[in-house]
Amino acid sequence: MKEITVISGKGGTGKTSVTASFAVLAENHVITDCDVDAANLHLLLAPEIMEVKKYWGMPRVEINAAKCTGCGLCETLCRYDAVSGGAVDKLLCEGCLVCYHACPAGAMRPVENLAGEWYLSRTRYGPFVHARLGVAQDNSGKLVARVRQRARDLAEKTGRNLIITDGPPGIGCPVISALGGTDLALVVTEPTLSAMHDLVRVLDLAAHFGVRAAVCINKWDINPDNCRAVEDTCRDMNVPVLGRIPYDPAFMAAALEKKPVIKMTSTVVNDIISLWDCVKKELGL
Repeated sequence: MKEITVISGKGGTGKTSVTASFAVLAENHVITDCDVDAANLHLLLAPEIMEVKKYWGMPRVEINAAKCTGCGLCETLCRYDAVSGGAVDKLLCEGCLVCYHACPAGAMRPVENLAGEWYLSRTRYGPFVHARLGVAQDNSGKLVARVRQRARDLAEKTGRNLIITDGPPGIGCPVISALGGTDLALVVTEPTLSAMHDLVRVLDLAAHFGVRAAVCINKWDINPDNCRAVEDTCRDMNVPVLGRIPYDPAFMAAALEKKPVIKMTSTVVNDIISLWDCVKKELGL
């Protein structure tokens, strides 16, 4: 079984559009959306939800007023300023439970925290595992791991040999969780200064964890000079550039029509197909 994780140093580079197109072109695969903080792959795949599971995040705490002596130790110890005036602000509480373990009166009690849901769905392009994190919830790296494990279990059970993952942007905990154990990280970038800066950071992250990486330059023609600079950077870092996709309003039109851009009449279709062929060679498919 092989897994490709499509990531980006910054948001808005076209990562999800590329992933959705791969889902159309691939065969015998499972699709996952690990961008749980801002999941949107489902908007392009029109899934039919078959199974819903609750995701319980880190617990929050409450104060038992009957036991509380008002010593203030919990307020002193809380690094997140979540405890004040004998009450806990659940939006600020990180669930570290320091106050619970330190309270001399045993007045702090942990409570379960429903942080989101994850789903098993079917689409016309294959089975789809995805999730939705609740508002102001954290620990999305844990939810990413849950989604990936469910996708792997499903692939093994149904005899599928490929997992296509839409990963989170950035270099934080969710990205680290999405990269672990993947066979190839495809970084979708664009020829802008912010994207070029973040590309180096995410490639360094992949190298740190020993994950093989490759790059796709989307909207390359909006700044050919920066595009060449991206290619020079990748060459210096010994990272292959597998494809370049020009700017095309079809990406936006496809999103408005709720379907992958590969299903549109567009000049980028052949470029995406060529990119997918290169990806398959990198994966040994």
